[in-house]
Amino acid sequence: MNCLTNAMKFLPMKILSLFDGISCGMLALQRAGIPVECYDAFEIDKYAVTVSKNNFPDIVHHGDVFDGDFTKFKGYDLLLGGSPCTYWSIAKKGRETTSDGMGFKLFMEYVRALKESECKYFLYENNFSIHQNIKDEISKHLGVQPIMINSALVSAQNRKRCYWTNIPNITQPEDLGIMLADVLENGISWQDKSYCMTSSYNGAVLYNTLERKQRTMVAVPVGAAQRGRYVDENTTEQHIEVRPDGKSNCLTTVQKDTLVCSPVRIGQCGKGGQGQRIYSVRGKSVTLSANGGGQGAKTGLYKIDLPDGDYIIRKLTPVEAERLQTLPDNYTEGISNTQRYKCIGNGWTVDVIAHILGGLHGI
Repeated sequence: MNCLTNAMKFLPMKILSLFDGISCGMLALQRAGIPVECYDAFEIDKYAVTVSKNNFPDIVHHGDVFDGDFTKFKGYDLLLGGSPCTYWSIAKKGRETTSDGMGFKLFMEYVRALKESECKYFLYENNFSIHQNIKDEISKHLGVQPIMINSALVSAQNRKRCYWTNIPNITQPEDLGIMLADVLENGISWQDKSYCMTSSYNGAVLYNTLERKQRTMVAVPVGAAQRGRYVDENTTEQHIEVRPDGKSNCLTTVQKDTLVCSPVRIGQCGKGGQGQRIYSVRGKSVTLSANGGGQGAKTGLYKIDLPDGDYIIRKLTPVEAERLQTLPDNYTEGISNTQRYKCIGNGWTVDVIAHILGGLHGI
């Protein structure tokens, strides 16, 4: 009997996936070493479906969950899904906190799929920050309590999510110690972990990172030179001049012609007047002024800890965003960057899902 059971657990599984997105579930199954006989997906975002088809052309797509007849999938082994948290998000003004709204209607399609398909195992995911009332309702319908796992354990991203599953013996993943600096194509991070990747990342501006603690941005050193400029007919002053194109100046025998300079001006508030410029706390202070207004009057504003140098601030590239979700590089290529960011932000951290699905090996 033990030999038979051991053999059966490696048989290919039939998978039903709701709110499938870019099919992170399929990728996680592969990483967990679980063979797949068939994978049927419900998803309405055409860009996500494009990414899914580009990577897994054998997945069968069925469209809108509200139109699904899940009795067709009786005998399937595993139901995956994480309904959109848009209506429950703590970032949404007037978010839903009861089971009366659209957010719960979407979740109940997952419950319907579980009942109609009679899948033996299930895994449901949603945001850790949803209201406790919602969590309690989900737990009541699924019959299990959630497990919170932070993606930071397996990736460079702080991303707390709740997972409801009847897969047994789920533990916290090992902390792999991956930092934001480890996934950057170039540039410098001023924090150890990225903020949570969101579907609206394409609109990131520096204010989001500095003040709202979201939409992580990084710094890229820019070339500069020290130049003598006339201030009148007889007097010159030395000025640091930063290149606007991100290139180094031509190498010469004069050291000051090619610099990465200090202090570090990394941004501004308002129109960027003298008291509205933001600098790193490393490097030298800007010159103190007896005059000048603004939020940083007379001293300037200091916000981010960076090595000496001048920097441009940029968004994460799509590849870096993919790495935060432990996706393969260029997994989402083939659609616009705007849609890539959206699809990535809506997706799962693949290595967390693979860790949970790994529990199937012990059955």
